[in-house]
Amino acid sequence: MNESVLKKLAKPMLILAPIIWGSSFVVMKHSLDSFTPFYLLAFRFTAAAIVLGLVFWKSWKVMDRQYFKAGAIIGTFLFLAYAFQTFGLDRTTSGKNAFLTAVYCVIVPFLYWLIARKRPDRYNILAAVVCIVGIGLVSLSNDGGALSINLGDVLTLIGGFFFAAHIVAVNKYAEGRDIFLITTLQFAFFGAWSWVGALAVREPFPAAVSGGALFGMFYLVIFSSCGALLFQNIGQKYTAPATAAVLLSLEAPFGVLCSILVGEEALNALMVLGFVLIFFAVICSETKFAFLRKKRVDKV
Repeated sequence: MNESVLKKLAKPMLILAPIIWGSSFVVMKHSLDSFTPFYLLAFRFTAAAIVLGLVFWKSWKVMDRQYFKAGAIIGTFLFLAYAFQTFGLDRTTSGKNAFLTAVYCVIVPFLYWLIARKRPDRYNILAAVVCIVGIGLVSLSNDGGALSINLGDVLTLIGGFFFAAHIVAVNKYAEGRDIFLITTLQFAFFGAWSWVGALAVREPFPAAVSGGALFGMFYLVIFSSCGALLFQNIGQKYTAPATAAVLLSLEAPFGVLCSILVGEEALNALMVLGFVLIFFAVICSETKFAFLRKKRVDKV
């Protein structure tokens, strides 16, 4: 597929990716009934690496040490992100997991500050404060009359930080390189780390796997990994970071919508307000409300 075609498909891919991810939160939640977290990730991303490696086999001709390094760094960050997110998902609802993961959009500018020495502006700071308030409203639940933060919520937030690191790494290492090979190597390292994690914590190997769990694994491998993550990498390569982050943040509302549709989630007023504030923070951080200023200029 040539560069011009990929550029035209970049934004549609960045819209399709969060739609797929939104549905995958529910699929992953139910897959954890048959697979332990590390084995779920190990099977998912090892299979995804094999599939992409075979489909884009011509990309291997440009393989060198720099590609190996890029794949290792990007894959490691993505592994840490998914590991914390998956363990968090096992301890919280899929809807909250989806929304709390979306805070990576606010974290990204601060990581760029550390790496590129580009200080966040007032919009980034405002977004961070609003996001923290929103996270508090979503994460805090009434437990026996006392407000508490669910462990799953904390793990999900840590995963959100590593998703931000992954976005920064993709922007840094994908430029000028074959995105299909980068994505394949990312999956390969991700899968390798997952097998190490499963053996290190001595998770029980899945013995009895239901038909529904196998279908869920197929969906996660083909659509959520080979499809959505490849779409993300391609979209980020050809789209401005601010636009890409806003489109990818649609993962959160799609995740909640799917959770509601299957009857898992029951929203209350505080959660709805928290969701609105988090989404507002994402828009503030990534667009700086430029679309409002443009409208005022047009009217004048």
